[in-house]
Amino acid sequence: MSRSRRSAESPPPEFCFDRNLGKTLPARLAELGWVVHRIADIFPNDAQEISDQDWMAAALARGWVPFCKDGRIRGRDHERLPLEVHGGLMFYLDNQQLPLDEMVRRVHQVQAAVYRAVRRGGPAVYAIRRECRIERTWP
Repeated sequence: MSRSRRSAESPPPEFCFDRNLGKTLPARLAELGWVVHRIADIFPNDAQEISDQDWMAAALARGWVPFCKDGRIRGRDHERLPLEVHGGLMFYLDNQQLPLDEMVRRVHQVQAAVYRAVRRGGPAVYAIRRECRIERTWP
């Protein structure tokens, strides 16, 4: 790709990973070229005292896309509020029991679809499914 074309493209989206995804998943995705931040980059003590609503609002205010394991957030009005206020997106893994290598594989395999969804904007919540595809689950 030519240098002029690269400069005309928008920068890749940045993601903020909830502590429930651990430290290694974001690190491995960063090695694969993802731009990632951890919740601990925003809040002290690995955000142990911070609600989902607050960490998501802080990430979205920075232009970062929240990423977590808890898809139930999509059904909780108060936790979805930051997505509505910021017009943001959130992604989650549809299986909370996956081994690390499978999480990395699934997330990285849908990178292009995730980036397209981010460019389309929100508010929206997407699941990363076992078929290595994303599915909009809210609204």
